[in-house]
Amino acid sequence: MRRRKTTFANILLFPFSLLYGAGVGIRNQFFEWGFLPVAEFRLPVISVGNITVGGTGKTPHIEYLAELLKEEFSLATLSRGYKRKTRHFMIAGASSPASQVGDEPRQLKQKFPDITVAVDRKRASGIRKLLQLEEQIDVVLLDDAFQHRYVKPGKSILLIDYHRPVTEDFLLPAGRLREPAAARHRADIILITKSPGRLKPIEMRNMVKRLGLGFHQNLYFTSIAYDGIKPVFEISEVRNEQFFKEKKAPVLLLTGIANPRPLRTFARRISTRLHEIRFPDHHRYNARDIDKISARLDEINDPDTLVLTTEKDAMRLQETDLPERLKNNIYYVPIRVVFLNNDQDEFNQIIRNYVRSNKRNNILHQEPDKPAT
Repeated sequence: MRRRKTTFANILLFPFSLLYGAGVGIRNQFFEWGFLPVAEFRLPVISVGNITVGGTGKTPHIEYLAELLKEEFSLATLSRGYKRKTRHFMIAGASSPASQVGDEPRQLKQKFPDITVAVDRKRASGIRKLLQLEEQIDVVLLDDAFQHRYVKPGKSILLIDYHRPVTEDFLLPAGRLREPAAARHRADIILITKSPGRLKPIEMRNMVKRLGLGFHQNLYFTSIAYDGIKPVFEISEVRNEQFFKEKKAPVLLLTGIANPRPLRTFARRISTRLHEIRFPDHHRYNARDIDKISARLDEINDPDTLVLTTEKDAMRLQETDLPERLKNNIYYVPIRVVFLNNDQDEFNQIIRNYVRSNKRNNILHQEPDKPAT
């Protein structure tokens, strides 16, 4: 873990960060004083989020929780559906496009077709609508909701990127923090994500020491593992990594995510002939983008070129009209969460026990919902 260096830009923008921090502090204090409404619900609600701008791995951790709980409980996920063109409450169907529900909800629905995947800008309203469904929901996973304090979750999970520790960062716009680092103390569980696979015990202890955990908090380290590549579109001949390695094919990395560095590292395992086109996070691909990608393929001039993208980008690319040669050679890499230090069983038990103890039909948990006032 590298300490953040203070740059001239940080110093220049720091006064604006003070103003931003004052606004965030007032807002949080209003929630603490009860001036802003907070809703509580009679079913387990697990919030997963971060306090930084950019990717900390929320989607694979939501997927991990969905995989953990889906066999025993009736599960729903709820997010705002970032960058979707719709605004109202929606439940994603098997064929719902990313433009309607967002790329992450579409990805969740495709991966877990039997769970309820919903989007709503107002999470409290969204949960109420989920409670009105004919099928009883046992637990709700709130995606990217650490700052959404209008709902009080039963378990709050905060994700912190190992390579961007919050204690070494600044508030926006000088840094990447959406809230002061002290906001981490609101979390019940902290996950240090994207950790190196071989993390030394002393490095773990140093991280724990810097975060200064409370007695009510649990901390675990997770890493990201890549599975085999998969085609973005249905094609007649599916190739694997070994095919492209044996062909010594170049790789064109195509990303619209906050941090493509891990995927870049994975791509280098396939080929040293690496090319890259990078778009902004959650980018919506259009005809001009497709022309740009096709032009780069013409420059590379190798029919076996692997166009490699992320699973989130795949959700958006599936809605575009791609030429056949691009459809046949574009693949994505599914990712999954791996717990370090043999902590997976302990984390799983905490989550399962919380949900079991707070199910709506549990005789120990029959209080009515507490609405926002």
